[in-house]
Amino acid sequence: MNHLLRGHAPLTDSNWKLLDDEARERLSGPLAARRLVDFVGPQGWHHSATNLGRVEPVEGAEPGVSATRRRVLPLVEVRVDFTVSRAEMRDDDRGAVDVDLESLDNAAHQIAVCENAAVFNGWEKAGIQGVIESATFEPEPLGTDADAYPRSVARAVEGLREAGVEGPYGLALGPDEYIKVIETAEHGGYPLFDHLGKILGGGPIVWAPGLSGGVAMSLRGGDFLFESGQDLSIGYSHHDANQVHLYLEESFSFVVATPEAAAPLTA
Repeated sequence: MNHLLRGHAPLTDSNWKLLDDEARERLSGPLAARRLVDFVGPQGWHHSATNLGRVEPVEGAEPGVSATRRRVLPLVEVRVDFTVSRAEMRDDDRGAVDVDLESLDNAAHQIAVCENAAVFNGWEKAGIQGVIESATFEPEPLGTDADAYPRSVARAVEGLREAGVEGPYGLALGPDEYIKVIETAEHGGYPLFDHLGKILGGGPIVWAPGLSGGVAMSLRGGDFLFESGQDLSIGYSHHDANQVHLYLEESFSFVVATPEAAAPLTA
């Protein structure tokens, strides 16, 4: 038995498989940041901090003794609660294929947005500096017309190259910007999505809820480090006669090692 307490839930193996499969499917799209950064782990629930490889002085040592303290970045634990109907779970055991899992779907989206926002925008109170706020480049405006996106993305990528940051490159776009891209065909009917892919050298273009505008990033490795303690998992809280109260949970930290490896794009 671990801290998720799944064995205490009034759910069958079939129910747990349904919930895990649904969560995996709902998270695969919106977890955009993970597709563009280095993912380390999972290290386990017990893993508490990321080693920053630096020290800070500590005062108050005995005369003639100098002391320093190792600096670490504590992992942040994030959790979103949701419920499932016990009646719906019984229907799953009977073979129903249309089980209502809307509460789980909403929780998955919420926690994915939280993770993306922490990576791209930063989370000051969690000690996390995001990709965009750490970037050394002046943001390149995308503009309101999607036809201008290739020029803006090309300038961002060229800035990375001039800074000596090699590719391949990836592009994260906020929901509004992503929709514009997939709905736009340039003159002659050539999809804008494919044009941007060529500018990136074949790198991914990802839909990133939690991000406004966009950011071009190098995928060469070693620049952006996402350390997972416990990866996204479903745990059990309690239940009553009608509902089972569950939660999605993870722990993570994020470190920008190379600020010049990302070029922001404003909406």
